[in-house]
This record gives sequence, C-alpha cells and structure tokens, in this order.
Amino acid sequence: MKSVIVGTAGHIDHGKTALVKALTGIDADRLEEEKRRGITIDIGFAHLELPGSNGEVLRLGFVDVPGHERFVRNMLAGVGGIDLVLLVISADESIKPQTREHFDICRLLAVRRGITVLTKSDAVDAETLDVVRLEVEEFLRGSFLDPTHSPIVAVSSLTGAGLPELKQALVKVAAEVPAKDSNALARLPIDRVFTMKGFGTVVTGTLVAGTIRREDELEVFPDGKRVRVRGVQVHGEPAEQAFAGQRTALNLAGVAVEDLARGMMLAPPDTFRATERAHVSLSLLPSAKPLKDRARVHLHAYTSETVAEVALYGEKIIKPGQNAYTQLRMDARTLLLPGDRFIVRQFSPVVTIGGGVVLDAAPRTRGKKDVVLPLLRILDQGAAESVIGARIARNEHEGLTLVQLTAETGWRQARLDQILAGLAQHKQVLRLGERYVHPPAADQVKQSVLRTVEDFHKKNPLVPGISKEELREVVRSSPEIFGALVSLLVQERKLDVTGELVRLPGQGVVLKDEEAESKKIIEQAFSSAGLQVPALYNVLAGLKVDKARAQKIVTLLLRDKVLIKISDELVFHHSALQQLRGQLAAYKTKSPKIDVGKFKELTGVSRKYAIPLLEYLDRERVTRRVGDERVIL
Repeated sequence: MKSVIVGTAGHIDHGKTALVKALTGIDADRLEEEKRRGITIDIGFAHLELPGSNGEVLRLGFVDVPGHERFVRNMLAGVGGIDLVLLVISADESIKPQTREHFDICRLLAVRRGITVLTKSDAVDAETLDVVRLEVEEFLRGSFLDPTHSPIVAVSSLTGAGLPELKQALVKVAAEVPAKDSNALARLPIDRVFTMKGFGTVVTGTLVAGTIRREDELEVFPDGKRVRVRGVQVHGEPAEQAFAGQRTALNLAGVAVEDLARGMMLAPPDTFRATERAHVSLSLLPSAKPLKDRARVHLHAYTSETVAEVALYGEKIIKPGQNAYTQLRMDARTLLLPGDRFIVRQFSPVVTIGGGVVLDAAPRTRGKKDVVLPLLRILDQGAAESVIGARIARNEHEGLTLVQLTAETGWRQARLDQILAGLAQHKQVLRLGERYVHPPAADQVKQSVLRTVEDFHKKNPLVPGISKEELREVVRSSPEIFGALVSLLVQERKLDVTGELVRLPGQGVVLKDEEAESKKIIEQAFSSAGLQVPALYNVLAGLKVDKARAQKIVTLLLRDKVLIKISDELVFHHSALQQLRGQLAAYKTKSPKIDVGKFKELTGVSRKYAIPLLEYLDRERVTRRVGDERVIL
C-alpha cells in the first residue's frame, strides 16, 4: 500500500475544507471555533483510499491548511511534509493574495507535483469558468504546476461535479510520487499534542523519514527528553509501525502533554544534535523587498517556527529574486539536517519573502568568505563522496567519527561506510582509530611531531627523548589522533618509542669528555658505597660540569636503571639493591619475617636508610608489611 500526503493550498473561503470533505467524507475542521466561524484556523487532517493504476491500494493523507493571512504560520506547519499539493482556486474569485503566497510557499519548499482545482464551479457560468481557467493557466505557466504537464480540474463540492475526474487525477499524479526512504533514520515533526482518555499523551505528524515501531525509544528535540512509543496509529487505524510518508499518531510513555508542543521533533536517541546555526542556500522572492545583512526573519521548517538572523557572506544585501549562501542564527535550538527545506517571512509586517534548503546544520563558525563559500558550493552541488570528503577536511587533523558524520548528514552508517571505503581506497581520507581524517591535515601533524622531536634533541642533548604527553601538548592533538599518528611514524621508522619517551631513530645521548667523566664519577660514588650511600647533592657538587648538565647525567643513569631512586633523598646503585635481595633470600632460610631492628643488623644501616629501604622492598613485593614486621616473600 503506497502512502502519499496531499496538502491543500489557497486563499481563505476558496473551498479547501469543503473539497477535502467531499473527497473523503471527513470534516477536517475539528475546532469548535472553526465550525462557528466557518473558516479553517488550524491544520486539519483526513484520509482516503483509492485503487491505484497498477492494482495496489493508494492511501492518501490530506493536510488541510488555513487560507487566512493571519493563519499562514499554521499553514506552514502543515505543508512541510507533503508529497503533492491541491492548489485550490475559487471559480467565482480567481487568484487572490493568499493564492499567490501559498503558491510561492509550495515552490520554495520544492513541492514537485500537484493539481490545480477550480472549486465552486457551480457558482459561475461556463464562460466565466473558461476565463478563470485562462487566468490560472497564465499564472501557473513555467512553474511545477504548468498546465502542459499538470492537470487543472474544475469541481463543485456541493454537487459533486468533477470529483471523479479529480480522483483519477490524484491517482495518476500520486503514482509519480517517489516513495520516501523508510530505511532512513526516523524523524517525525510534531504538529499536534493532546491527551486521549485511557491512553495518555498522543502526538501526531507526518513521518518525513524512516520507520517508527511500537516500543521504540525516541528523543524529543530540542529538549532531549526520552520517550517510549506505546502505540502507533496510521491514518486513524492501529498499526505495529509507521513508515515514511504516512500520517502518524503516537501514544507516548514517559512524557506529559505540557512537556511537548508543535514544532518539536521525534528522532532516534543519541543520533542528532539540535542547532542554533545553519548554513543555507536562501532564495528571495521577486516580490520581496531587499534583505539586508543581519536582518531578522521568521524561520519556518516543517512544524517549527523561530526568529533567526540572516548573516550574509561578503554581500550587504540580497536583492529580490536572488539566491545567496547565508548563515541563519536562530533564537531557539532546532533539529535541522542537510536537505531540509525552510521558509522565511519578513519580521514585520509578516509576509513570506523567501525560502531555501539547509546545507549544513553543524557549522564550525561563520568563517571567512573565501573559506566558507567553496565548502557550501560542495555541500550544495557536490556528489555524496565530495560532501563527505569536504566535511572531514574542514575538521582538519581531528577528523570525524561515523557517529559525528551521521549527526551531520542524517545518513545511516551503512551508507557512510560504503562512501568512506571508497574514499579510503583512493587515499582521500585516512582512518585513524575511530576517526576519519583528511590526509594532508594528518601529514601536517606528522611533520609537526617530527620537527618537535628534532628540536627537542637539539636543545636537550643529554635527555634521551621527549615524553609523549609533552609532545602531544606541543602539537595540540587529541590523544586518539596523536597516538595513531605516532604509531604510523614508528611503522614508517621515522620515530622510536621507548615507554613514554619518543625520539628520532639512532638518536642517542652523546657525552662530551667532561660529561663522560662526571658520569663515571657519579656511578663509582654510589657503587662503592653499597647501602651507605652519600647524599646526591654532595656527589654532584664535586663535578666539573654545571648543575643542569649534572642533573641530566643523573637522569640518564636513572633511565638506564644504573641508579635507583627509592625516595626523594635516597639514590642507590642497582648492584647494592640486588645484593640486598640476596641477603634477604638467605635470611629467609632462618626466619620468614624480619623487623626493623633485625634489618638494621643484617644490612648495617641506620634507621634513616632502613625505613626507606623497607618501604621500597614492599613496593617491589620483596617484602610485605604485617604490623611491625615484614614477611619476606
């Protein structure tokens, strides 16, 4: 069963609601005030099933919108997800102001298909009807409703004349509507919120993408609340799931009616991010006034409405009929994705002045014209591979993960995987851990790493290498990217890594004669002392080299484990500590435990040395403290 959403458009009192009722038998005016005043105030809904041309059942969901100029904002909330439009023009009044505005809105929203319906045909004679038809044909010429390929049907909702022909036209045009992607990530713009007795909170909307099933968990945008789908209805009938392109009602658990409102959107949790900025391609109507940089407008996208500032690139003004790449800065966070259509209305007086398409709902900054505009041209006109490559490139050496790419594009990971595999094969992206990086940006970081290590060696000839963390801070990279790039450099034999130290291959410590002599003196001083070691500062004070070089020599000896530092003040030669282990092993044959006093007798050291040595042995798991004694392990 194919589902198609049909929207009405047209001036007030041109018979939109009466036409929907004549077609479906359903009165879309549901509000008491609407029935009392005889006008449509808010959007209404109806449905109809017709036999399709190929034998399948065609399910039409009608979105009936108000025609009064004061309720255009309600009209915009309903027209966002339609597949085809019924442009309703009364035969006894012809084209009126809201006819033009609604028609402009449909064109700006890139509605591709529709039928022009001349209503109230019973109220005029044949000659007048012909004149109106000619006026309408001229009005529509060159548009998506051009009479050469789009039907114009005259009907009377009162007598039923023309309704069979309209239904035939609906079947034909609906057959041309491409199916929406039910495998995409789901998005349901909310257009109604209410409570139903025995069920609780219910929302309705036109499912613009994906599939929603019973028991699905969804996120409410922009607030971030989590809800569970307790029940699903499609066109008023219970269902296990709703598919893209269907009028959908959801019974939600975990949220109260007062927490939801028209303009919010439901989508899978932890997938998208609401935004306050978006780069767009904006078209201004020929009838609009020039739009200045920083002008404030009313922004409508699907069922949402907010005020936004239009930030132009380089230009100070958009002239009527022109198109421009701009950034919209919104007063309220909104869930937008690339490809979403929008309408802008003048701030005051409130009239429709233009619209366009979202290119990027995750802009980094407004940026410079010569940087941003080439990117926007790719996002607007480029193939999928170019779009993904450009998004990764603009993030420089930090790249993007699959999760981030999904949030930016709205594309499923399976599609992204396929695109990224092709880009990687042609070396247009580089995978580093979970991130995809632009190769030139990765090369820049690698060169920065090598330069930093080389500079470190020049400035610190007595230090064997730079620590990883110090190196990462200098090149300003995330731990994930830094670790992956260092590993690549090691594989390419351009770096050596020992523990936490990074150095260039073959880069050893070269000591001058006085430094080599000092190193020998230090080592001899501690090796000959056994456990009765001298104070380190006393040994260094007697050297020919300066204090800074002397300390670096000690660092070398500690790194090579010739000397072992067991506390802030005590340093021992490794041979002395090895001998101590042997002494304890021999003592263990006599007693498995030793206290401080017996340790002092065994080693001949004072308490000043004994306590730090025992604590060192505990850390090395040679001994284990139990009360005042140590168990020899």
